[in-house]
Amino acid sequence: MASLLKDESFIKTAVPFLRSEYFHDQVDRIVFDTIIDYINKYNTNPTKDSLLIEVDEKKNLGNSYESVVDKIVEIDKTDTNNDEKWLNDTTEKFCQDKAIYNSIMESIQILNGDTKKDKGAIPALLTEALSVSFDSHIGHDYIEDSEDRFAYYNRKEEHIPFDITLLNEITEGGLITKTLNVLMASPGAGKTLAMCHMAASAMTDGHNVLYITLEMAEEKISERIDANLMNVSMADLKNLPKQLYDKKIESLRKKTIGKLIVKEYPTVQAGAGHFRHLVKELSMKKKFVPDLIFIDYINLCQSMVYRGANVNSYEKIKSIAEELRGLAVELVVPIVTATQINRSGSASSDVSMEDVAESFGLPATADLFLALIRTDELDEMNQIMVKQLKNRYSDMTAKRRFVIGVDRKKMRLFDCEEDAQDGLMKDSDISSSTKNRNAFSDFIVD
Repeated sequence: MASLLKDESFIKTAVPFLRSEYFHDQVDRIVFDTIIDYINKYNTNPTKDSLLIEVDEKKNLGNSYESVVDKIVEIDKTDTNNDEKWLNDTTEKFCQDKAIYNSIMESIQILNGDTKKDKGAIPALLTEALSVSFDSHIGHDYIEDSEDRFAYYNRKEEHIPFDITLLNEITEGGLITKTLNVLMASPGAGKTLAMCHMAASAMTDGHNVLYITLEMAEEKISERIDANLMNVSMADLKNLPKQLYDKKIESLRKKTIGKLIVKEYPTVQAGAGHFRHLVKELSMKKKFVPDLIFIDYINLCQSMVYRGANVNSYEKIKSIAEELRGLAVELVVPIVTATQINRSGSASSDVSMEDVAESFGLPATADLFLALIRTDELDEMNQIMVKQLKNRYSDMTAKRRFVIGVDRKKMRLFDCEEDAQDGLMKDSDISSSTKNRNAFSDFIVD
């Protein structure tokens, strides 16, 4: 309370969020209301003397008058030399706790029939209470914030690079934070293979990676990453001697500072809320904060909004996509997930947006949407075709289609020779650096 008298910076931050009903003690509420009335009237913080004058003019304080005066004198003597961040965080928590308490008490009154509101008002009360936050940003002023905008234009955005040249080219350097990136393919085409490879590459590049699986067991995902990083086929991995296996793990430990956590959830039993809680738990228990999150895969997630059995797939998947993209923004990370091609698209060698299974709302929400196409001819050449269906990173017309190499036994992707792209894109579109390059080959454990 004393900071409302003496700290102008705190007043600007806290006053828009503080409410009279947060103060349950009558004297505290009267003092708070008097301070806020003064600030709203004169647009400055009051002094002790000005507050005492304001209190003298109140006609209805009765027996509370002396207690109010004593409270004002007390808070004037209180030291306000507090750390600004601590003060704001503490006050924000106070507002959040009081808002939740008040909403719960009002909800109980509604359930008991003590108010005219019906039960339908309860979700809105709780939602409003849970949304209390000291977010001071209320918009971008086009003229006044032009300097910030110019700095944004010239700021080099941090990317998490791929180890595949053409994937880096179409994203101008790799994945960026606050994005939802989707791989679409038919069953068995390589969705999980691609995500396991990307996860392994990011970890060896020093990034913290969280891989969430709703289809395979944690051990099955880790097995694919073992094959990838140890340069051992899936079949041979099971026959690897324990001593050699431990040696390879120790070698990996020495080569990277990145960590990879694999977490399994039951199919359709977890969604953005569960993933948010998982990230918080990992931060508290393991000091692990992900730089990149993989979710395998989106169609197996639970919507936090639509949970009924009668919800149509369009609304459900669209809602999940929006929730995951919102989570990416909240956690400031890129999220990579996958989806299925529908039945008609599975038989096509040139899929389009129309071939997205269940919901067109998914590509509408995604920032990057790539189709992975597998054919018998491509299998013979150990290749998989990538087709850009949506790209907010860059113009996708120049490299609409391209192929990358795939070693399915070792769960790995790699760059193809330049001539592999013939007929798919112009020669000038292909970087000369694509030839036989694998950016994280130094991390492969032989």
